[in-house]
Amino acid sequence: MLQAKQELLAALAAGLEQLSPGAGEKAAFESPKVAAHGDFAVTAAMQLAKPLKRNPRQVAEALRESLLAAPAFQQWAEAVEIAGPGFLNVRLKAAAKQQVVREVLAAAGGFGQQPLHGRRVLVEFVSANPTGPLHVGHGRQGALGDAICNLYATQGWNVHREFYYNDAGVQIQTLATSVQLRARGLKPGDAGWPEAAYNGDYIQDIADDFLAKKTVRSDDREYTASGDAEDLDGIRQFAVAYLRHEQDLDLQAFAVRFDQYYLESSLYTSGKVDTVVQRLRDNGKTYEHEGALWLKSTEYGDDKDRVMRKGDGTYTYFVPDVAYHITKWERGFTKVVNIQGTDHHGTIARVRAGLQAAGVGVPEGYPDYVLHTMVRVMRGGQEVKISKRAGSYVTLRDLIEWTSKDAVRFFLLSRKPDTEYVFDVDLALAQNNDNPVYYVQYAHARICSVLAAWGGDAATLPGADLSSLEHPAALNLMLQLARYPDVLAAAAADFAPHDITFYLRELAAAYHSYYDSERILVDDETLKRARLALVAAVAQVLHNGLAVLGVSAPHKM
Repeated sequence: MLQAKQELLAALAAGLEQLSPGAGEKAAFESPKVAAHGDFAVTAAMQLAKPLKRNPRQVAEALRESLLAAPAFQQWAEAVEIAGPGFLNVRLKAAAKQQVVREVLAAAGGFGQQPLHGRRVLVEFVSANPTGPLHVGHGRQGALGDAICNLYATQGWNVHREFYYNDAGVQIQTLATSVQLRARGLKPGDAGWPEAAYNGDYIQDIADDFLAKKTVRSDDREYTASGDAEDLDGIRQFAVAYLRHEQDLDLQAFAVRFDQYYLESSLYTSGKVDTVVQRLRDNGKTYEHEGALWLKSTEYGDDKDRVMRKGDGTYTYFVPDVAYHITKWERGFTKVVNIQGTDHHGTIARVRAGLQAAGVGVPEGYPDYVLHTMVRVMRGGQEVKISKRAGSYVTLRDLIEWTSKDAVRFFLLSRKPDTEYVFDVDLALAQNNDNPVYYVQYAHARICSVLAAWGGDAATLPGADLSSLEHPAALNLMLQLARYPDVLAAAAADFAPHDITFYLRELAAAYHSYYDSERILVDDETLKRARLALVAAVAQVLHNGLAVLGVSAPHKM
């Protein structure tokens, strides 16, 4: 069907070009709002009426006549009808829809994907401070980032996954101090315990292992504790390595990988922060006021100028962010996507302002941002209470252990990133149609069961005679399959993996409806092979879509 659609689109472009030179570039098919109206809708006549100074319906009639004369429409279109003031509705022949089955089976895991085009994109996500385990909010970001990376890969991009570690600054010093206090025998609530200290039980675990002189290893570091409670620098290094290791375990449980871990501290030790500050000063984009150094960020659309260096000589947190993004640009990443919590909204304008003021060639609007809200968790009908001050919150591994990696990923991706989400643990465990991931995975497993009961060679199915696939449920199923490449492309362009979850649920529903409408393993060999080819194609697209989300496609359930 993809080939048929391309040929029809080319014929539409030629028809529009005849009506109005240059109009062919805007040739497009839309989905009719009412399925009964046809398979494709064309609104071009409405758009051309004014510049042509003709009635829209007259333009539609002229376009229809041109299309009906085109070989592609004669081959693939059953009818071209005028509706309303000038809409064109195109009904496809069954043969056009049947084509998609062969296209899916031929492309297999590559169906819907675009060839490599050589462009590179860096996606930064999770980027959690090494001050505690990954919580559910980090899980949402991990699922989003990984799925967006997968979406970009389907569109031919060379994708680089990066985790930015904030291993410098006040929060790391607070972590070290908190562990030191525990190592000295103090605990939250004792006299002398700072209000700003981290209170979670994991702080005591770090202190105990430090006193025991243990060695911790993570992806990018290894450190052996001295056991000396007065060794604050050693405690800091041990605590960061310890939590890096814990976060590695969280990411492994979630099947999220990174190509690079970039350390904030390296921006200071390499002099990149000082270099960018000097560049901004040299460019006349800063000024001194009340002992602080300010960036003239209002020159670049920010609502007010921003402090870069405070009176005590330390930099505000957006300054290393500017230096970091300059390194992304210098590494050749002209396309960069940052996935962060909505609490980072205020950072966007000042980082972009800093990049523009630095004058290193970074374009306006660089980088792109995807902001997500936090996640509430319900279990047993009650919300799981979370208190960061008490150090108690649902970790990513908690959620995976309570449910499964597949459920956590699918659920956290099933809404737009900037909308509130309530994760229902009980629903994630339910084995019924109310559970969306179960519903989609069950469709795949159901098809695998049918193919196993048949017992034939699936490699022979692409050659099946598909002409018998004319039942409305079968035709609808094939239309759903044909939508997949466009859904992939749109989801990548809009940073919208939730659209893939919606699509998979619709495809699963179309399959379940088809399964209830027609027997697949019938006695007629030609008919049986046609139906098997159709459902095998559905299984393939379900598998492909789930893979984009990082969710498995089980053969049995």
